[in-house]
Amino acid sequence: MTLEAPGLVEEKVRGFVNKVIKKKRTRRRTRVERPVQVASITLQRLYDTCLQVFKGIGTVPSPLDVKKLARILDCMKPEDVGLREDLEFFKAKNPLQGNTRVTYATIHRCQNFSLCVFFLPATAVIPLHNHPEMTVFSKLLLGTMAIKAYDWVDPFNSYTASSSSKSSRRLAKLKANATFTAPCHTSVLYPTSGGNIHECRAITPCAFLDVLGPPYSRDDGRDCSYYKDTPCTDGEANENTEGRGYGWLEEIEIPKESEMDVIEYMGPKINIRDS
Repeated sequence: MTLEAPGLVEEKVRGFVNKVIKKKRTRRRTRVERPVQVASITLQRLYDTCLQVFKGIGTVPSPLDVKKLARILDCMKPEDVGLREDLEFFKAKNPLQGNTRVTYATIHRCQNFSLCVFFLPATAVIPLHNHPEMTVFSKLLLGTMAIKAYDWVDPFNSYTASSSSKSSRRLAKLKANATFTAPCHTSVLYPTSGGNIHECRAITPCAFLDVLGPPYSRDDGRDCSYYKDTPCTDGEANENTEGRGYGWLEEIEIPKESEMDVIEYMGPKINIRDS
């Protein structure tokens, strides 16, 4: 049997001990740095308030309830729904490079309301569309977005057509045509006011949270319709419109740009309660 020199043995033992210590430190560091999905108190508060605010089909939240819900949404941040500045939430299931389709995930949906988060790559658009019999709260979480919104001049007459065209064009009042950058205040639209018919166009990659009450439902007659807008010219002006800030809206077939990708919601969960 060959005996090793004492110095060589000590060096080997020291090397072995250092490896063990290094492994333990690495494991300990890995456990600390592992991301942990934590509940969002603000998201839970939003959900609980929606249970109180939305009373069902055919109802509109009271002004006090609108303020209550808008205040909560005004305080919401991207991380409350699992978003980061690099939009990893969406990249995990749907690569963003070269993609201009809108992506959305449903956080919660019930008969009275739904919570959805949408992502729009730069230049993506949600075409001009309506929200029949719905109250909608929208909170821009990330990015810059251009919004164009209309309300019907006569919301109760679906056959208000232009006299200069045989097509069924309805007169609408332009309520907004502006650019918004997060963080900004929550926007609210109502069944017949506030910009119920609107278009969203992404200037930069952006994400927003929508609260719809009640949600879209084809079975209940709340299907989405799409429109093409044409400015109201001076020649079509009358004593009511004077041709400024008005347009003709014509319903069109579902446009290709309206196609969206659906992914699973991967943000903080909510505690579902009995409504």
